[in-house]
Amino acid sequence: MLIPDKITAYINKRTSDIWKIENDYPKYFQKIIIVPSIAESKNLPVLINSLEQNDELELLNTLLLIVVNNTVSSTEEVKNDNQKTIDYLKNINSRVNISFIDACSAGKEMDDKNGGVGLARKIGMDLALTKFDYYSLNKKIMICTDADCNVEPYYLTKISQEFNRNNYEAAVVNFAHDIKGDDEETKAIICYEIFLRYYVLGLNFAKSDYAFHTIGSTMLSTPEAYVKVEGMNKRKAAEDFYFLEKLAKIYPIGELKSTYVYPSKRGSWRVPFGTGRSVDRFLTNTKDEYLLYDPKSFIVLKTWLQVFNDNSISNQSDLIRISKNIHPALSDFLSQQDFGNFINKVLLKNNNPNEIEKQKHFWFDAFRTLKLIHYLRDETYPNINMFDAIDELLKMMNIGNNIKRNSAIPELEIQKEYLKLLRKIQS
Repeated sequence: MLIPDKITAYINKRTSDIWKIENDYPKYFQKIIIVPSIAESKNLPVLINSLEQNDELELLNTLLLIVVNNTVSSTEEVKNDNQKTIDYLKNINSRVNISFIDACSAGKEMDDKNGGVGLARKIGMDLALTKFDYYSLNKKIMICTDADCNVEPYYLTKISQEFNRNNYEAAVVNFAHDIKGDDEETKAIICYEIFLRYYVLGLNFAKSDYAFHTIGSTMLSTPEAYVKVEGMNKRKAAEDFYFLEKLAKIYPIGELKSTYVYPSKRGSWRVPFGTGRSVDRFLTNTKDEYLLYDPKSFIVLKTWLQVFNDNSISNQSDLIRISKNIHPALSDFLSQQDFGNFINKVLLKNNNPNEIEKQKHFWFDAFRTLKLIHYLRDETYPNINMFDAIDELLKMMNIGNNIKRNSAIPELEIQKEYLKLLRKIQS
């Protein structure tokens, strides 16, 4: 297979020769699903079974690439479970084309400094570049998901259809956690998914360019886009956030709303923060999880973005004065972020409106947006009751809300109604 020059250059420069694809196939694929797996021997069969329900033609053109990984210092329990997974994958008989990467056996383990979910994804995504059918006229798609997920029977079909129809270079798939039942894990995951959806809804209200979910099990990109942003990072957590941020600086992030990924609602030790740790905090009652950002923070963000992105403001230095009028805390935040230097060194030295727009998009990115919301939370608008925040934000957006509650933290069924409403709005 002749690999495009830019992708070959990336492979030669940035990929490691420590790891290789095992149980390899002589053919090449239009779609490759990359799955990091650490101590997931019980969950992987569930994911594989859900993929097996997909269309036969889609499966023929898809490779499932599993990165079985641990660090040198991982526990014996983890290492033993991974070896169990390796044995399972060596002997599996499935409708799905399945290859794997051994990043867990002696001599192949990830180092303690860099090892984690980011590096595991990177290993898999880098090696996936060598297995695409670059002669195909259809979009080549890198699909990220996790070992503790399952997918719908038309998951692959919908991804193919929407990517090709919309000419996407990067996108995210819709997601939903299992909220059946009334156990503590269910309560915890409802709380966490509400938090995720509320934040993105607030960004939508503010008309942010970064109003999309950043969940590793939902990420999609073409190999060309992957190489363009210099690949996956090695972060032990939030690797999904920073990867999608890089993509969003160059490509619009599409949203595939016609199919779902179903992540696990379990607590987890695998990453230092994120879904699993949020569930753990809820279960141990170490933090009040029934709090959300005050919607007033999103009003500040919206007003700022309107001004910041206003091409009619000819003197960019005016942005500092205007920010003070929007909110003193916004002005303080921008000062801390060295906004004046950005104006003087980038904006005032550029006469090209398109380049100015691009540089603004790059500077006030997803991370700086989140930092502003956190600054407003810490300095001006403390977090408020979760359900009060949702009610207020929906009212600000003129979205109908007929949910009735009689307490600050309503009964579980009412909490589910709030989550279902947020899902409906974002679908």
